[in-house]
Order: sequence, then C-alpha cells, then structure tokens
Amino acid sequence: MAPKISLKALNRATLDRQLLLERSTMSPLAAVEHLVGLQAQTTSTWYHGLWSRLVGFDPRELSDLLARREVVRMALMRSTIHLVSARDALFLRPLVQIVSERGTASIFGKNLKGLDLDEVLKHGRELLDQEPMVFSELGRRMAERWDRDPASLAQAVRAHVPLVQIPPRGLWGGSGLAKHSTVETWLGKAVDENPSVEDMVLRYLKAFGPASVRDAQTWSGLTRLNEVFDRLRPQLVTFADENGRELFDLPGSPRPDEETPAPPRFLYDFDNLLLSHDDRSRVVTEPARLFNRPVNGLLAKLFLVDGFTAGQWTIEQDKDTAVLNLKPYRKLTRKEIAALTKEAKPLFDFVAPKSARRDLRVV
Repeated sequence: MAPKISLKALNRATLDRQLLLERSTMSPLAAVEHLVGLQAQTTSTWYHGLWSRLVGFDPRELSDLLARREVVRMALMRSTIHLVSARDALFLRPLVQIVSERGTASIFGKNLKGLDLDEVLKHGRELLDQEPMVFSELGRRMAERWDRDPASLAQAVRAHVPLVQIPPRGLWGGSGLAKHSTVETWLGKAVDENPSVEDMVLRYLKAFGPASVRDAQTWSGLTRLNEVFDRLRPQLVTFADENGRELFDLPGSPRPDEETPAPPRFLYDFDNLLLSHDDRSRVVTEPARLFNRPVNGLLAKLFLVDGFTAGQWTIEQDKDTAVLNLKPYRKLTRKEIAALTKEAKPLFDFVAPKSARRDLRVV
C-alpha cells in the first residue's frame, strides 16, 4: 500500500519544486528550464513569476535572454503561450502540438473543409519565413489565395507550424505587435524529431510533483498519459493523498516536512502554480476557486499565506505613490499582515519607483 501524504505536505513539496518555499539562486535561464517554462500570454507579468522565485532577480537579464533568442515565447502546454528556453521549445512543441491541432480543428475546422491542409501550411510557413507577421496580416495574405475566413487560415498555421512570438514584444519595458516567425527561422534549428514523452513527464514531476496522471494531463493538455506513467512506474515512487488518489514522484525529489514554514508570496496572474494540476486544492483554497474568475481575459493576482491562496492583490501607482491593496478571503492575523508587509517591500522595489511613497492597505 502506498504511503499517505497529507494536503499540507503536498503543498510544501509543490512550493519547494516551484521555488516558492525559498527563493533560489538559480540563473533565470536555469529557473525557466527547471520550471518547464512560465505561462506567458501576457506581455510582461511573467517577469514577476521569476521575481517571486529567485534571489536578486533582475528582469533585464531575462529580457536579454529573450532578445538573444535563448528563451522564446510560443504556444505549448494547453495551447497557451509559454516562455521556455530555446532547447525546450524544440523539445516540447512536437509533444504538445496535438493539443493545438485538436482545439483549432474543433473551432475553425469547418471553415477549412475541402482545402489541402499541407498546401495551406506550406504557404503559411513560406510567408512567415519571408517576414514575421501578426495573425491578422497572415490570414489576410493567405485569403488572397484561398477565399476562406482569414482567421481560420492563420489559426491553422498556428496549430500545425511551430511559431515563436518575437521581440520587441515581451521585452522588459518594451512593446510591440504580436508578430510571429517559424521556430526554424528564429532559432536556426528544427524541432526534435523523436522527443520523449517520458522525459516530459519526468520533468513535470520534478517541477510540480508529487502528481497524479490527471494532474499531468491538465498541465500538458494531453490525454491518455496512463500508459506513460505505467511505463515509468518502476522508476517512480507513489503516494496516496487524503482522498486516496495515486500520486507519482521522483525518488530523490524534495518532500519537506509539512510543518516547514511557508512565507507569504505574491503570485502573478496565470502563475503555473495555480494552473498545472487537476486537483488544485494543494494550493488553491475554495474562496479562490469560487471568486477568482477572469476579468477582461485576465485572472486576479493571488497571494499566499502559509502556502495557500488567501486573497487577491493589486498595485495602484503613479510617479509619486504606490499602494498595494490586499483583498483577503478571510480575516488576516496581525502576524500574517506583518509577514505580508515584509514581503511587500521587495515587491515595491520591483514594481515602483524608489522615490514613490508606499502604502499597504487591507480592503
């Protein structure tokens, strides 16, 4: 019988893997690879994701990696934009491409019936190899050849052709249109021909475990991973959570004692900690699950107290003032507010001018 692991012990293990139990001295590139990427469909909030995880994080270092093509932003897990190393872009894309293909076929497939998909993709690739484009321009150019819905044509290319969203979009302090290029043109290399799904699952467990099969499927968007876990079972350890679910893990991965202190953390919207498990109760409390709904396509930013979601936060600022507003889901103790205030100081340093007057408010 597999040993049991408590919810709090599961929480501490996950926070440790996610570099949120204690900030790491890893380089930004090493951290991005350890985390198997950062969800990054916004243009910049994911910089905050590494600020929460690394000692002395300088966003310009990560921005320079993006400019030097050592990291890229592209559609990967769950068909959402992730920031990953160039190496992981080539490794992960062929493994999860089916997720984008399935989703695109269900939404746009009816507009592409009767077309030779290979010809459509070949033409789209050629256009993007000539010059990076936003999808609206790509679709318009493709519709000059095929009298079909431009958005459907462009989305077919997005789903089937590995594309990267190129700078200056995503650079720290920069801006730019969401232009895309093929990964082969941008990185000068093709995607891996025989990537290992087993290696991907092991990477997931190292960054998010202990985890169930359904957890891994939720993170990746893939289905039918049971057989992959069965093949890996001899080299893994298993646990049973408080609800009896079977969880898998790497034998040597850290699993801290459940009483290990977990300092407050301010998470960014779309933080992978919140989105990469089928059962999110290891971090996400019921109020967060019920009330954290997307507004204008964005999720609220959540903060953790004792390792679990305890409320939402926003910063209002101008050139003279910066106000951190906390909207807790429950009454916070004085000790908890003091700890949050301590963690707020480096947050202010990260987001606000040093000359700005700073204030924290519980609303």
